[in-house]
Amino acid sequence: MAENAEGDLNSNLLHAPCRTGDPQLDTAIGQWLRWDKNPKTKEQIENLLRNGMNKELRDRLCCRMTFGTAGLRSAMGAGFCYINDLTVIQSTQGMYRYLERCFSDFKQRGFVVGYDTRGQVTSSCSSQRLAKLTAAVLLAKDVPVYLFSRYVPTPFVPYAVQELKAVAGVMITASHNRKEDNGYKVYWETGAQITSPHDKEILKCIEECVEPWNGSWNDNLVDTSPLKKDPLQDICKRYLEDLKKICFYRELNSKTTLKFVHSSFHGVGHDYVQLAFQVFGFNPPIPVPEQKDPDPDFSTVKCPNPEEGESVLELSLRLAEKENARIVLATDPDADRLAVAELQENGQWKVFTGNELAALFGWWMFDCWKKNKSRNADVKNVYMLATTVSSKILKAIALKEGFHFEETLPGFKWIGSRIKDLLENGKEVLFAFEESIGFLCGTSVLDKDGVSAAAVVAEMASFLETRSTTLQEQLSNVYQLYGYHMSKTSYFLCYDPPTIKTIFERIRNFESPKEYPKFCGTFAILHVRDITTGYDSSQPNKKSVLPVSKSSQMITFTFQNGCVATLRTSGTEPKIKYYAEMCASPDQSDTALLEEELKKLIEALIENFLEPSKNGLIWRSV
Repeated sequence: MAENAEGDLNSNLLHAPCRTGDPQLDTAIGQWLRWDKNPKTKEQIENLLRNGMNKELRDRLCCRMTFGTAGLRSAMGAGFCYINDLTVIQSTQGMYRYLERCFSDFKQRGFVVGYDTRGQVTSSCSSQRLAKLTAAVLLAKDVPVYLFSRYVPTPFVPYAVQELKAVAGVMITASHNRKEDNGYKVYWETGAQITSPHDKEILKCIEECVEPWNGSWNDNLVDTSPLKKDPLQDICKRYLEDLKKICFYRELNSKTTLKFVHSSFHGVGHDYVQLAFQVFGFNPPIPVPEQKDPDPDFSTVKCPNPEEGESVLELSLRLAEKENARIVLATDPDADRLAVAELQENGQWKVFTGNELAALFGWWMFDCWKKNKSRNADVKNVYMLATTVSSKILKAIALKEGFHFEETLPGFKWIGSRIKDLLENGKEVLFAFEESIGFLCGTSVLDKDGVSAAAVVAEMASFLETRSTTLQEQLSNVYQLYGYHMSKTSYFLCYDPPTIKTIFERIRNFESPKEYPKFCGTFAILHVRDITTGYDSSQPNKKSVLPVSKSSQMITFTFQNGCVATLRTSGTEPKIKYYAEMCASPDQSDTALLEEELKKLIEALIENFLEPSKNGLIWRSV
């Protein structure tokens, strides 16, 4: 049901009474009312039908969610394009069909299911309920299911998939999205998020299995089936044991005078960050009481995304001032991302960007590797990774220190699967990140992990404290040594897909057909790489080394002045994002000059390529 309602109409529905005068819509309504057993979502569709809301019915029922960043993400509510009991059952049936095809030992190895704390009263959709239905579909088909008995951080699912040697796993979460949303995030047997062609193939299988099977609605199986196991204690224990691999100064941590405040942003993070601190030898971080416990309404924040900075960290910063704590750590609602703030000498708070934190993590993980490496360890065997829209600071560190740096497409699914390849070839990966505050220290999990990152930042800060240095001072040291990297990332909202397409097509045919721009205002462009079409002017054959990604728009410009800028669409939200970074060499130390140059370039990029007023783009509200 990719673009229209189910094609092969069941014969009994062909003769169904005409409800709306639109045969395609009538078919979809008939299917929904027959298949949905959730009284609240069924009633939503019945009410729309009763009130003649045909346009809304069509919007909800005549298209299906597609796989975005390694899974499905949408608002909760009734309809085939939303997340609800029925669409989760359909998705899991498709998963079953595909996995059965891929793994002859599927019924021996089983499947992992985890969930966060989201929920919506009006559709009686909660992550926990959707997780139970996911498990029920598989249990009804005699597949062993490892269903966590309570909410967990997202990284626990990929970790469990690897540890338990399951064929795949699903995490029910919408991470840091608005409260109305939920999602279905899929991991492959490698422990990395799924990439192409699995996403397309699973979608095909979902379309073949839209009618719920006998037993698919039977969520009692979760309580009665001997095939259901709860991996919580075992996985938690193994995960915490593995954390010790990235803890280097436990004794020093236990003596630190530093205090830390932690916000779990109304999500899953509190208990797990407390446990991680314990493993690292710290006193527990001070929790923000109003945000410590799960709350699906995210009642104290405008949006549950710690990446939005000081405006959403208000409660954490005020508590830290009261408690005399210099560092604030905030995990997003599913605890796979981490925001960090530090109190400065002048009494102001510095909220670090994802790129700045990566500079610190990169320095730290390499420094710890150097101090702890075995005698025969070879720096040429060491790797760090980042997505292509993230800072190039790791590249600068790698060039100077002699290890390898690699770029991947945006999205941790690409990082996870590349790390898997490197590990299988005997390489050592110390750190990987994406600029949207997603970090991975070590390789126990093949996805971003805010829980382990929080403990590592605390250890780094405690170590620096013994040298009378702050995180901000150390960031300056890193930039002085490896070159200043200043970046700015923001976005525009655009709810009209044709407008987005027009903006990017104009860039591809700038002054004449199939000609990319040579200048952006007064700034000369050295190279253009277009991931959507596979073009890269810097390569001898003009073909991009990174895989082509036709489903999203993404163009990168390398400028004569050392700046790199990317325009791309978001995989999960109606946004056009821009990423710009000034990559200076260590001898360029006039930061004011570099910042001014970057600011002017961004202005030129927005004015010349995005044309917000002409295209009706909505500026990000700060």
